[in-house]
Amino acid sequence: MGNSKKCIGIIFGGFSNEHDVSISSAKTVFKAFHSKINKQRFTVKAFYINKNGDWLNNDLSTEILIGEVEQNLIIKQTIFNQKKINFLDKIEFQNVDIWFPLLHGFNGEDGSIHGLLKFTKKPLVGCGILGSALGMDKILMKTIFSSLEIPQVNYYVIQDEDLNDEEVKNKLRNEIIKKFNFPIFIKPSNSGSSLGISKVKDKSTIYPALEKAWEIDTRIVVEEGLDIRELECGIIGNSNLLTSEVGEVTYCTEWYDYKSKYSENNNRIIIPAEISPEISRQIKEITIRSCKALNIFGFARVDFFLERYSNKVFLNEINTIPGFTSKSMFPMLWEASGLNIEQLVAKLVNISLDS
Repeated sequence: MGNSKKCIGIIFGGFSNEHDVSISSAKTVFKAFHSKINKQRFTVKAFYINKNGDWLNNDLSTEILIGEVEQNLIIKQTIFNQKKINFLDKIEFQNVDIWFPLLHGFNGEDGSIHGLLKFTKKPLVGCGILGSALGMDKILMKTIFSSLEIPQVNYYVIQDEDLNDEEVKNKLRNEIIKKFNFPIFIKPSNSGSSLGISKVKDKSTIYPALEKAWEIDTRIVVEEGLDIRELECGIIGNSNLLTSEVGEVTYCTEWYDYKSKYSENNNRIIIPAEISPEISRQIKEITIRSCKALNIFGFARVDFFLERYSNKVFLNEINTIPGFTSKSMFPMLWEASGLNIEQLVAKLVNISLDS
């Protein structure tokens, strides 16, 4: 990397339903770059995007990350880009050497931020536009995996349908009842952190579940619900992807919903997961294969289902900007694999420079 310090540009917040999770992730990464060893190699500029989609400068953004000001107070400030064509006006980003986007969900994890940053001609931590977009879209992702015979639970796709039409909703409900045994899961095609997802136990709750998903995305996935264990595996690297240990998350709630993921003391993480070497090998193999199929590199977390009675492995989804919060699985997986959070963020920067 040479002798000069590299300036890391952390982008967080965003016009997304995962705004608050992004802030928590950015706080963890910001702190990791300010560890004793990393301060010798890196400087950091922070760029907060509020819920209106407005970019804030480094000073205000840093205040949010160190807890000197709440982000909801910043949101109330005068909007920078009102009646302006250049929405990055007053944002000093020219000295950034490497971008580290931590925008979960819409307008970030879906490849939007990657497309914008590409015009700066500077490297970024994570994968590019294509892998981000495919990893975010459950329908496209499942379609590709089906063609490659990567194991997944049975699913049904809903798109180009108007759920404001009662006849359409009735038709979809009948199709779902015909195709699946209960329980099932109804999910928006583009969302994260389990937002917009419902576990449906009988036909009476299909309508509200469809409406909940449709509020987030008009493209919807219906999946069969199995008796499963939740397993996860991380990757880092470019052409040569490295896998972390496989971890398992157990939870007190009925399924791994938003509350389970981000509430205090609500779940237990087991790393390495208590699974056979053969299942661990299978998960790591599918992890690499699936990421390469979607052109995903840099870093990601791949989520799996392990059916209890059969021990069959099913790929659930890939997260191209997984959480970095204190409760997030991705940094825990790499901690158990020999990279603490300070080493992990530095490693990700090195990977971005080698791409």
